[in-house]
Amino acid sequence: MTVWDRPEPPDRPVPLDRERIVAAAIALADEGGLAAVSVRKVAARLNAGPMRLYGYLSTKEELFDLMVDEVNGEILPEERPVDWREALRVLSRRTREAALRHEWLADLLGGRPSLGPNGLAVTEAKLAALDGLADIDTVMRAVETVSAYVIGAIRREVANLRAERASGLSELDWQRASGPHVMNMLATGLFPALAKAVHDGTDVDAGTAFATGLDWVLDAVAAKVARPPA
Repeated sequence: MTVWDRPEPPDRPVPLDRERIVAAAIALADEGGLAAVSVRKVAARLNAGPMRLYGYLSTKEELFDLMVDEVNGEILPEERPVDWREALRVLSRRTREAALRHEWLADLLGGRPSLGPNGLAVTEAKLAALDGLADIDTVMRAVETVSAYVIGAIRREVANLRAERASGLSELDWQRASGPHVMNMLATGLFPALAKAVHDGTDVDAGTAFATGLDWVLDAVAAKVARPPA
């Protein structure tokens, strides 16, 4: 039985429900990452005893499941585009935006499937965007491919943000500090392709890189699922 199938216990002097528990856990995670979340810390924030929370969930992993499902509710747009590319683009962009608001989400994306109502609704929206364009196996592989790109791009971006904070250097300051080493290595002639990228490539921000990569992935999906023009 999943955490969503179990009934909540009756109310007591300190009002509790899963909604309050999840909100407190998300607030802790937003402040200090997943390491800051424990049943004891959530209970303390709610002025309740830790054992009371076990009436609403059995493990910390179930708490994480509830947190992910809550954030999945932020990903679903109020209006869903009819065009399949735009529908997947919107869901992908909103997933990235949610992960930048809640960086801990990057650590949980791509884990076990989200079986909560919001998680299932996000999956439904992805599959529905491609419904009728190809057989269901092709549609599923297409959705998995887009999701793999989105998860990988988000994790990389969040990792860079964390590294920047840990070093105390902005990306520009880090580039300046590491520049002499990189230039010395490129001057050896051992890395010609990398040298070309460094000297001739265009530097873009993370949002632009994400959108460009996503468009390329959607182009590949289109080659597999989109109907030819009439």
